[in-house]
Amino acid sequence: MSNDINLLTIKQASEQIGVSIDTLRRWDKNGKLKSIRLSRGKYEHRYYKKNAIKEYLANLDVFKIAKDWAKADEPPELQSFFSCPDGSVFNARLAKLEAELMKIKDLDEKFSLISSITGEIGNNSFDHNLGNWPDVAGIFFGYNLNKRKIALADRGQGILKTLKRVRPDLSNHQEALRMAFTEIISGRSPESRGNGLKYVRSLVAKHNFNLLFQTGNARLQLKKGDKDLDIKITKTNIQGCLALISF
Repeated sequence: MSNDINLLTIKQASEQIGVSIDTLRRWDKNGKLKSIRLSRGKYEHRYYKKNAIKEYLANLDVFKIAKDWAKADEPPELQSFFSCPDGSVFNARLAKLEAELMKIKDLDEKFSLISSITGEIGNNSFDHNLGNWPDVAGIFFGYNLNKRKIALADRGQGILKTLKRVRPDLSNHQEALRMAFTEIISGRSPESRGNGLKYVRSLVAKHNFNLLFQTGNARLQLKKGDKDLDIKITKTNIQGCLALISF
């Protein structure tokens, strides 16, 4: 361990960032996150400035990471604190997010609404893909409270394929996305829990939040006061679902 209180060993840095030591060595080599080399006895070791690690975490573009992972033919390695392989991990991290949101003074009581929106979107992914994940099971869940952004993504079946089970007449992602945010499809348990994405829409429309939500090639942007849904076709295709909550 380093004797300098302002430095972290490579093991300590890997634990704080949530990636392997081999990944940090690779990042050091390609310049993504440079280390400091210090000799300890006969050997040279990598160390990291605490401020550099803090700055790296503060500047993370969680939405870009989520989008790159969701759209990739072969998904890149996820940092461990972004990966929620099952609902129990997601909900434990959701509770941690809510505790951190509570500390932001100007949010007042809205912290619970932000947590609720996040929970609905994340749990919706697990509800509709359980046992049917096309490749990577689980979801991406990351946030940067300095930038007031929360990102979620899954590599699931997507809304169109999910809704076609009960509405086989749906023909494209835009129709499916509109239906998901406007209609109650059934009385099954996942839908009855806050009516899923309809509930999300109602919260965003009433409060000073912004939501970007994409499935397939259909993207919805929603903000306070929106009565109609602004759904556009995009060039980028998302296998499952991708969401960005800004507040």
